[in-house]
Amino acid sequence: MSLQSVQALHVHQKVTFMSNRYEVFADNAGQPGELVGYAEQKKFKIKERITIYTDSSKSQVLFEFNARKALDLGSGYDVTDASGRTIGLFRKDFAKSLLRSTWHLEQPGWGTTTGAERNKVFAVIRRLWGWIPYIGEAPFPMRYHFDFTQENGAPVFSVDKKTWIRDHYVVPIQDPGVDRRLVIAQAVALDALQSR
Repeated sequence: MSLQSVQALHVHQKVTFMSNRYEVFADNAGQPGELVGYAEQKKFKIKERITIYTDSSKSQVLFEFNARKALDLGSGYDVTDASGRTIGLFRKDFAKSLLRSTWHLEQPGWGTTTGAERNKVFAVIRRLWGWIPYIGEAPFPMRYHFDFTQENGAPVFSVDKKTWIRDHYVVPIQDPGVDRRLVIAQAVALDALQSR
């Protein structure tokens, strides 16, 4: 199976004490099929770097993404293949994200894609949630969804949270030209970095 031919992905997060684990599956008739990516995000790191492997043995790197700066998340994340060649980059738009989380994904020779939370009302409620004493420490109980589109409004891919407590996402891909590794990087980043 060619990763670039995959039209939908499933991303599952598993939380452990010292790391978050991500498993990425190709879609198989609406269900998780073949494992196509595996990552472990170490907790408590100042400068984020996440390596995505082809499977859980971690013997072969598929790609990785690395924060450009330790504390300035707006500077973005470079996505590179196993040889260090650039695949693209993504970054959070902090001005727009004050009310509605917004990300930009760039692929060389292909253009920029912008992704934002689908539901504007939930986006505002999610912001206010963190300010509620005691309750704000708990995970936000509503599912959130992101839609990524080209500048002309054409859909590229979406990230839909499918579960309330566990973090399971379905990622339908509408644009055949977007590099699937960038889609995986952005989907994992939405879970790993969204609250920052």
